[in-house]
Amino acid sequence: MKKLSARRRHPLAAVVVLLLALAATGGLYAAFAPAGKAQADDTAQSLAIDEGKKLYSVGCASCHGSGGQGTTDGPSLVGVGSAAVDFQVGTGRMPAQQPGAQVPKKKVIYNQAQIDQLAAYVASLGAGPITPKQSQVDPSGADVAKGGDLFRTNCAQCHNFTGKGGALTDGKYAPDLEGVSPKHIYEAMQTGPQSMPSFPDSTMPEQEKKDIIAYIKTVNGDDSASPGGLSLGGLGPVSEGLFGWIFGLGGLIAIAVWVAAHTAKAKKS
Repeated sequence: MKKLSARRRHPLAAVVVLLLALAATGGLYAAFAPAGKAQADDTAQSLAIDEGKKLYSVGCASCHGSGGQGTTDGPSLVGVGSAAVDFQVGTGRMPAQQPGAQVPKKKVIYNQAQIDQLAAYVASLGAGPITPKQSQVDPSGADVAKGGDLFRTNCAQCHNFTGKGGALTDGKYAPDLEGVSPKHIYEAMQTGPQSMPSFPDSTMPEQEKKDIIAYIKTVNGDDSASPGGLSLGGLGPVSEGLFGWIFGLGGLIAIAVWVAAHTAKAKKS
């Protein structure tokens, strides 16, 4: 019997094998690399929650309860979201010095990393508004005129038409918005702290929030002019009417007294 000759391999066989090997390697990378990244993200989030829980136990649990369920001294934090924590702690309102009609803004005692950890823990208690990204709060390119219309419609009743704040009932007040960061303004609209109503995206879309932020920054900026002259703090008709009453009417009375006095002297002479 004749020995069967070995079959020759096709010249492209080696190329095909190489391509298959590369495809298999790429498939394995695609299959496992994202999972590894997701696992790393989950681990980092778990560590942030654990650290946040430690901070919460020391600085927050006495008022809000060991599990965020709330007590007679503080409301429940279940479902308030990371945005509420970032606003309240990032502006120094929390931890509060003492209960009251309204918690004032004060010096911040946590750094941003600790605030993020606290926010991660509270967010793990229940879904709620998420801390916005920089792109969400950046007012660049926003419509200032539209923001002014939105602000006067939704905010001026409490914050005054230039955001200077004002008194409310029962010892509460709307704070001055000058110098407040865009992120904290956005979070306040998201979460509705204290007496303020909330404006979720379903009620006020992201772009409208950015328009309002742009308006606030513009009217309180260094380049903002007062076309009416003396702004009187931008507090509106109450301060303007008081100014007119005291100085305007007072000036007229003074002039009348001066005229009467000099008229009497003229008659005597």
